[in-house]
Amino acid sequence: MKLKQRVVLLAILLVIFIFTKVFLIDNLDTSAANREDQRAFHRMMASLHVELDPRLDHTLQSPWEIAAQWVVPREVYPEETPELGAVMHAMTTKKIIKADVGYKGTQLKALLILEGGQKVVFKPKRYARDYVVEGEPYAGYDRHNAEVAAFHLDRILGFRRAPLVVGRFVNLRTEIKPVATEQLLGTFMTVGNNTCFYGKCYYCRETEPACADGDIMEGSVTLWLPDVWPLQKHRHPWGRTYREGKLARWEYDESYCDAVKKTSPYDSGPRLLDIIDTAIFDYLIGNADRHHYESFQDDEGASMLILLDNAKSFGNPALDERSILAPLYQCCIIRVSTWNRLNYLKNGVLKSALKTAMLHDPISPVLSDPHLDALDQRLLSILATVKQCTDQFGPDIVLVEDRMTLSHL
Repeated sequence: MKLKQRVVLLAILLVIFIFTKVFLIDNLDTSAANREDQRAFHRMMASLHVELDPRLDHTLQSPWEIAAQWVVPREVYPEETPELGAVMHAMTTKKIIKADVGYKGTQLKALLILEGGQKVVFKPKRYARDYVVEGEPYAGYDRHNAEVAAFHLDRILGFRRAPLVVGRFVNLRTEIKPVATEQLLGTFMTVGNNTCFYGKCYYCRETEPACADGDIMEGSVTLWLPDVWPLQKHRHPWGRTYREGKLARWEYDESYCDAVKKTSPYDSGPRLLDIIDTAIFDYLIGNADRHHYESFQDDEGASMLILLDNAKSFGNPALDERSILAPLYQCCIIRVSTWNRLNYLKNGVLKSALKTAMLHDPISPVLSDPHLDALDQRLLSILATVKQCTDQFGPDIVLVEDRMTLSHL
């Protein structure tokens, strides 16, 4: 064989070797990532039960100090949280030392200070479990049980971006009124034999109070994020106009995502993928009301989209509001880790996992069966939407490998 032919042959073999090596390495990396996703899923399933146990034998820290140390830019709590039950037990049992009207917003809530100085947001029960909220997908009062269910779904999906939530019963006469501010106390009234209050908010009305069963009120408490992590509010790029007859641009422009990708912080970093994770989360819970969202301040798009205020969820199990998925079907991208987790949860696993996760909550049963059934049905719609994307653009474009380092140092 001539020298020139030998050189050409060696060059061809070298190219084949390089491509084979790169292909194998890529496949090994992908396979390793998939195996880690599977292990993470099994760890989550093994820790679904959260028994509300007050014991913290291995530390001298308070539950509030422990929860504050969990928070980092990309998650509110870590994957493995042996102290989670103790923190949630404290949230539902610690003495209330002050009660005030809730922070600004459209819906009724109260701000409570628990023993040890921890702030929590209390949302009262407004509906029975089987009540169906008719009308627009964002209609009706906040649902306290939706906050509880959304927190546990956040755990199951592996996002860990929702503040801790647990159900709690409070005695309005003995626990709240003696420590209430004048502003909150001024909104208390008696309706029949029930103690009620209507608080202060944009839609709070004296004619529409939240009423206890006698003096005992069921509600949810959400753990306030540490003050060292100030929040920054952003308008959601797929927010609604809330005005009849006026559509937002995303509702009529199918190329809208291309415009979003050119604006900060969606032009780089994890924020757009967080938006899509959140769309999946919101579609599962039926939340069409995320007109704004919060991240940590001065994060330059690097911190997570925090899953706050999930109470406009689980209103109507028969309504699957597909428009919530617009970021997914318009951008046609999804994290590989999210895609893997969704596939692990099909065939009834999601419903079973959420039911198990909420079993020990003080207000259990948290959701009615129709809402649990709706989760599995909506999951199938999400999987079908991603398949449409992969059929159109190919999995290499749609499935994005984006694993953020979650440091707790």
